[in-house]
Amino acid sequence: MVAYQYSWFWNERFWLPPNVTWADLRNTDEVQYPQTTQLYVSVGYAVVLLIIRLIFERFIAGPIGQSLGIPGERKYAEPNAILEKVFTSITKNPDEKRLQGLAKQLDWSERQVQRWFRRRRNQDRPTLLQKFKEGSWRFTFYTLSFSYAVTILKDKPWLKDIKYCWYDFPDHPLTDDITYLYIVELGFYWSLIFSLFRDVKRKDFWQMVVHHVATIMLVSFSWVANFVRIGSLILACHDMADIFLEAAKLLNYAKCQGLCDACFVVFAIIFFVSRLFIYPYWLVYSAATDSTVIAGTGMFPAYYVFNGLLLLLQCLHIFWGITIAKMAYKFVISGTAEKDDRSDVEENSDVDENGKINGLYQNGPTSNSTNHVH
Repeated sequence: MVAYQYSWFWNERFWLPPNVTWADLRNTDEVQYPQTTQLYVSVGYAVVLLIIRLIFERFIAGPIGQSLGIPGERKYAEPNAILEKVFTSITKNPDEKRLQGLAKQLDWSERQVQRWFRRRRNQDRPTLLQKFKEGSWRFTFYTLSFSYAVTILKDKPWLKDIKYCWYDFPDHPLTDDITYLYIVELGFYWSLIFSLFRDVKRKDFWQMVVHHVATIMLVSFSWVANFVRIGSLILACHDMADIFLEAAKLLNYAKCQGLCDACFVVFAIIFFVSRLFIYPYWLVYSAATDSTVIAGTGMFPAYYVFNGLLLLLQCLHIFWGITIAKMAYKFVISGTAEKDDRSDVEENSDVDENGKINGLYQNGPTSNSTNHVH
């Protein structure tokens, strides 16, 4: 039964073009091809990355954040049975009428009641230092990953002419540098899945779950079906915007407003160019059309799944693109970037009466997002 299920799952008619078998992509002493067993290694890499992350956050990012004066503690709301009952049983965000009633009942001012609810809400939220440590790890990984991708792809012919992604497909021997890029990126996204419930939880939590799962499936599919050339371009295309997103958030936590706004502008430009222009009109278009015309293999089931996952990611890009466009519009109008709609105002954020925050959004749209074959 197990053998039958295994052979059914790895059916050549699903994964490979017509007239191509697994035997055609078997490793030899001279030529290496992607092997399905290598995907299991990425889970081990995820565990290693999680360990490296914990060490990095504790001994590098944490001390840097503290040296910049980023608070790691917050003020707690003073115990109050009446307000606690309202908070836990009725509402965490009382309206004006309820605030007035509570203020009169407690003989407090409305501002005191508002402050109590704000502090109480913030007690269960991560501190800015925790966000800084998480953002520092992502910034470091995306910077190193993108730098490595550019280094290894600059001499690849498919970077200059995307049609080389499909010449002689699927007979594309695998090089060690592409293997390292793929396995480490896949391990990183597995690590994000493992840490989802530990990391800062944002309003687009489920979109990020879909994004990470789709990314893992996309990277895995492209590896098994040997779409690694187009896959390597997609990985590089996504990482570059995430660098500036995380940099903007770090600068915001450090209260470097001018640099923060500048990074937001750069991020927005790169995001729209890479995710809403290069990705759909160059990469997805090539995967959907060139792959059948140039390779001459015709369509096969894995082709539809691969392109379906690419389109799913594009839907997420559009979702985040709309959010970024709204933020950019407010940035132009007000002269400073407002907080992300997905975020909650922090206790120590400088908020005015209209709810504007003097700094970039507390948590920007990912990318992850981002971010990758995000």
